Amino acid sequence: MQYDYLCGVTDPPMPVLNKIVVQDFRNIAFQELSFSPNINCISGNNGEGKTNLMDAVWYLSMTKSAFSTSDRFNFRHGTDAFAIAGSYDMNRPFGSAQGPEVRFSVQVDSRGEKKVRRDDKPYSRISEHIGVLPIVMVSPSDISLVSESGDDRRRFVNSVLSQMDREYLAAMQQYNRLLSQRNRMLKDGTCDESLLDIFDSRMDEYASAIFKAREAFIKDLVPVVSEYYKNLSGGRETVSINYQSDLRKGSLYDILRESRGKDLALTYTTAGVQRDDFIFKMDGYPIRRCGSQGQQKSFLVSLKFAQYEIMKRRYGFPPIMLLDDVFDKLDMGRIANLLGMVAGSDFGQIFITDSNKVRMAGIVDTLTADRAYFEAVGGEFKRIGDA
Repeated sequence: MQYDYLCGVTDPPMPVLNKIVVQDFRNIAFQELSFSPNINCISGNNGEGKTNLMDAVWYLSMTKSAFSTSDRFNFRHGTDAFAIAGSYDMNRPFGSAQGPEVRFSVQVDSRGEKKVRRDDKPYSRISEHIGVLPIVMVSPSDISLVSESGDDRRRFVNSVLSQMDREYLAAMQQYNRLLSQRNRMLKDGTCDESLLDIFDSRMDEYASAIFKAREAFIKDLVPVVSEYYKNLSGGRETVSINYQSDLRKGSLYDILRESRGKDLALTYTTAGVQRDDFIFKMDGYPIRRCGSQGQQKSFLVSLKFAQYEIMKRRYGFPPIMLLDDVFDKLDMGRIANLLGMVAGSDFGQIFITDSNKVRMAGIVDTLTADRAYFEAVGGEFKRIGDA
């Protein structure tokens, strides 16, 4: 295996979100909520804030929004700062009784400065927090993984591997820093051949580690995705993922040497792992072109559930799972079967949103008696009696 959870930590603490406090995040002015350690259901009409609450939970894990590339879009209208804090049980190991409670918080101010703290102590680097609170989200925006460019698919793979492997995250950060510097020199025309040799050699080391980790991850992921898709679709089609990378042709150093003339002419780096792509296929053809809308949705749900399974294996416990409007995606019977597979005897904390409270309760109530229901209205959330 080319990647390991947090560089070999074998007994990590399992987080369970007990309470969240959200202030001025999207349409949420101020909210303090306590959650079930098992399944939490958020209902409400479209536009009331269900997804915003899910994104706040995501933000506590990943220190960025699942949907917005810039934090300025996360400020509540009329404000220029927001804060999110969560109190987590950190159980050790999975299945133990209540463990120590740890408080994590994120604050973003009017200048865009971000502060991430654990028990009120700031991290020396924000990246140290990634992977401490593992998380998976399934949402309608996942369709971009099929319909958009490779940027979205690389971002998906990076988000998974960065949570499981800090060495991968560090390699990505260093590679991107060097890539940015190399592109700046190419654009400014300030680099010579010897300086490019130095950059190409340093980038090669990080690119090799990134390529090996991505290759190992896709090798592990494909059979799990295939199994979930088979259970979801009835086995009518076969699915696969092809990992495309310039590094299949050789070392990045050699590739950049060959493309140097092109890079100088175009004033940017034209080869490297920043161009990697992951092609989703069905019966050997790209799902983007040959898959129906229903088949694409089934594949994407299978992909995210497979991510959940891979992360659970690596961590030794299940990550927090966010299911945003998933009941609108697929046949109810199939979703119930998938949830039943996830919500077995060893399932972790799950958050579900749906505009139809009765529909959601009809499935959730069959899975566990330990669940909590919330209703969203205008960015405010009220806990309601079990449906």
